[in-house]
Amino acid sequence: MTRNIRVWDLPTRVFHWSLAICVIGLIVTGNVGGDVMPWHFRLGYAVLSLLVWRIVWGLVGGYWSRFASFIYAPRSILNYLKGQGRPRDSVGHNPLGAFSVFGLLAFLLAQVGSGLLSDDEIAFSGPLTKLVTNATVSTATWYHKEVGKVIIFMLVLLHIAAILFYLFKKKENLVRPMVLGDKEVNADVPTSRDNIGTRLMALAVLGLSVLTVYTLVNLGG
Repeated sequence: MTRNIRVWDLPTRVFHWSLAICVIGLIVTGNVGGDVMPWHFRLGYAVLSLLVWRIVWGLVGGYWSRFASFIYAPRSILNYLKGQGRPRDSVGHNPLGAFSVFGLLAFLLAQVGSGLLSDDEIAFSGPLTKLVTNATVSTATWYHKEVGKVIIFMLVLLHIAAILFYLFKKKENLVRPMVLGDKEVNADVPTSRDNIGTRLMALAVLGLSVLTVYTLVNLGG
């Protein structure tokens, strides 16, 4: 018997689409360069704020948004790949989706972190370049421009490909729950908490995240 439950709370959904817009903006502004570079920096700060928020929300957010709900044991991953996964494995982030989420969060943190320490040797430099050695700036710049950018681009393409695969091959729409929040399930699983109290807490966490990033980027004077 199927039932409709809240899987993705509103704060998680807003985070997801905000991050998508900002990452696309970062890719575009980073490739255009020139006069749009100030926006590249602003979008980078926005992404870092969102990532800090998501890390905290992964501990205190709605049930299916918490990291604990999609950390899988090796046996669970193997069973899922063999088509023997538990019903609950397909409610939130499935084992493969979990790898995508953790990978994207980690590499985005590395990309914005390296951006804070990068210098294009023309007109723009990260706000923390004065705090580290020239060798560190050089390494961070190389990673940011030559490695991290490619990894992020590939992860975005892989994410889109996975959505299309699930939609057309497995007949499962992963986008709809991330828009509406609810999903029909046929397993006895918890629903995510998503009320006014949760949303006010999310705003408070966002405020602290923005303040943290603001303080960080101003450390260099």
